[in-house]
Amino acid sequence: MRVCDYESPLGRILLAADDAGLTGAWFYGQRYFARGLEDVEKNAAAEALALAAARHWLDAYFAGGCPDVADVPLTPRGTAFQRRVWGVLLSIPYGETRTYGELAAELGSSPRAVGAAVGRNPISVIIPCHRVLGANGSLTGYAGGLDRKRALLELERGHAP
Repeated sequence: MRVCDYESPLGRILLAADDAGLTGAWFYGQRYFARGLEDVEKNAAAEALALAAARHWLDAYFAGGCPDVADVPLTPRGTAFQRRVWGVLLSIPYGETRTYGELAAELGSSPRAVGAAVGRNPISVIIPCHRVLGANGSLTGYAGGLDRKRALLELERGHAP
């Protein structure tokens, strides 16, 4: 497992990857920070392919671009249900949002179960959990904080294709 920091306009992000792909992207201080990383020594010079791809993707994203998530090999660790939910998050188009209820209906699950899985998304920003809103369109639940969620949505709405 290799890790490195990424300096984003919204704060420092810890990126983690194994030989298969990117396993994590957490804002420092967020809920569930670095969950699943044990005994990993930070190596800022690590140049694993997945880390380089994630940095390039984040550079393009924060510059107002709409980078293709397929350019980053993603290997988030979680239960089968969590991975299913995270897969659905990837289908939410740039600049658009969905509610927990809409995702639950698509998955045949409850909004609460979907919310729990969304909240444990280990790859912030790239797997766009910030695009999920409460039933009335309100900003609810973002492990990185509601200010960051608002900023990410504003960035996307300002540059949506």
